[in-house]
Amino acid sequence: MLDCGPSALLALKREGMSADNIDIVLLSHLHGDHFAGVPFLLLDGVYDTPRTKPLTIVGPPETRQRIDALYRTLYREISQRPLPFQFNCIETNGNETLELDGFVVRGFPVPHQECETSLGLRVTTAGKTILYSGDTGWTEDLVEQSAGTDLFICECCFFETRVNFHLDYPRIAENRDRFGCKRLVLTHIGREVANRAGEVECEVSLDGMEVEV
Repeated sequence: MLDCGPSALLALKREGMSADNIDIVLLSHLHGDHFAGVPFLLLDGVYDTPRTKPLTIVGPPETRQRIDALYRTLYREISQRPLPFQFNCIETNGNETLELDGFVVRGFPVPHQECETSLGLRVTTAGKTILYSGDTGWTEDLVEQSAGTDLFICECCFFETRVNFHLDYPRIAENRDRFGCKRLVLTHIGREVANRAGEVECEVSLDGMEVEV
């Protein structure tokens, strides 16, 4: 799973998918819309779909501390009990390669937060590579990291607005031919982009969308 927002478990259930099938969650950064669903994933493994196999979370520094704090805030009594399954957290600043159960994961720092780490994520498995931008402003690393990828999932928050901590559609369109990906799908769509959807020529993600890589 790439990021785990507060509605992630609900979305899985709506699509008839079991959270027990997820072994690894990769977190790009620790903003609530990207990691606040982890406590619900843990709770599901305790009660709704009892989990026995390990769950591994990979994220930036302080990932375990922040997850534990949020879990305690949401479920104070339950969080005091040991989980019935192994829960692992791997923290990374990026620029290192991790090998996890057949997945090769490489994180790289992206410009989104001033004081905390945000990561783009490049994942390879079974000969296929997916690049996920996470939340980021423009960086030439996106061009470098997209080279040879089968799918690039890229955030696109703005249209008219241009800032250094999120991407806008004109900037993506300007650089589209430089991306070395076979397929580009936009996500994290903001209101400006939604309001001008007719002008967006790139593929846009939808809830429940299935992409074959």
